[in-house]
Amino acid sequence: MKVSQINLSIDEIPKNWYNIIPDLPEPLPPPKDYNDGMSRMEFLNKVLINECLSQEFSEQRWINIPNELMEIYIHIGRPRPLYRAYRLENKLRLKKVKIFYKREDLSPTGSHKINTALAQAYFAMKQGIEELVTETGAGQWGSALSFAANLFNLKSTVFWVRNVYNWKYQRRTLMKLYGANVHASPSNLTNVGKEYLKKDPEHPGSLAIAISEGLEYASKNEKKAYSLGSVLNHVLLHQTIIGLETIEQFKKIDTQPNLIISCLGGGSNFGGISLPFIRERINKHRDIEFLAVQSEASPNLVKGIYDYDFGDAAEMTPLLKMYTLGHKYEAKEIKGDGLRYHAAAPIISLLRHLGFIKAIYYPLDEKAVFEAAKTFLETEGWLVAAESAYAIKGCIDEALKYEKMGEEKVILVNISGHGFLDLDAYKEKLRIN
Repeated sequence: MKVSQINLSIDEIPKNWYNIIPDLPEPLPPPKDYNDGMSRMEFLNKVLINECLSQEFSEQRWINIPNELMEIYIHIGRPRPLYRAYRLENKLRLKKVKIFYKREDLSPTGSHKINTALAQAYFAMKQGIEELVTETGAGQWGSALSFAANLFNLKSTVFWVRNVYNWKYQRRTLMKLYGANVHASPSNLTNVGKEYLKKDPEHPGSLAIAISEGLEYASKNEKKAYSLGSVLNHVLLHQTIIGLETIEQFKKIDTQPNLIISCLGGGSNFGGISLPFIRERINKHRDIEFLAVQSEASPNLVKGIYDYDFGDAAEMTPLLKMYTLGHKYEAKEIKGDGLRYHAAAPIISLLRHLGFIKAIYYPLDEKAVFEAAKTFLETEGWLVAAESAYAIKGCIDEALKYEKMGEEKVILVNISGHGFLDLDAYKEKLRIN
């Protein structure tokens, strides 16, 4: 009997997050203040959770996962399974190429975002914070933080990019079930939002605008804190539990991946699966490639420039060195809404700059992306999120390429979320009556 599922026991769950900063081939460029008189670094100190800010600049390679938080990780289903895609391989007629996928869609809120949401809410609770404020693009992060805040008896407020807020009504309902206050962004609750609505009362919004609103709203009360769902170092740190588990799972079958693929908007799920393996490449000289799959709507790693830029539209964050399309960039609307951020995480950007990471993007129409997800559904049985569909498309294309070349390859792809709240997108893109 062929067993497609590779599991870890609860005793084998990683006890620490991995911080790649000490292992980077060259130092990560530090954040900078903009010379207009306002200190963004001081502002960040005011609005971010203290422990998260400490982790942001930590040089410690391994950071302990607190026992209380570990109990909740286990409660929500960690460690998560790794699968061998036998049926997809058969459909693609692969002989030389093996495909594995990590199941981050199995969380209560349906995505990998819960890994950092729980950590941030836990540290906020310990600090005495009463309300967490955030932005969300596709809605997975807003859902995750709403759940995490509720679990630790905190209030939550979510500024949601307006065009997605309008069509993802079911995910909006989920956030409200968790007790969140959810607002379409731009909103009338902040000065930033009011300025955008003056120019256009129906402004579709952007993640950069929603971040600005969240930052402004959180800064009004010392009992509020701002939580970011991607990009920052501490967010990627919390997500490394994905890759750390996966390394141990591959050890169980005496196999190593040599190509790791994930979708990328800001970089959280890509960093989560990739960074522990990048450590293996750096320290153990393993031959592993890394491919980020993006949308033409915001191909920051492909068409962006590597330079200092703001993380938000209103220029409230410090300047971060990133691959960026510009913080005023307005991405076209797509169903893979989580891939519409203007910049990539500083850690991911440096690794891209140094040649560790390759990147591609797929067209705005998304037809081929959703068709690939349908193939995955028909063979493996799992309905993936629109963003994860990009990773599946990249995986299939790479598998067919290497098979045609007659080259053996072990591909690992990260399934960042499920697609049950994306069914309207599937219906539209695949023209299902």
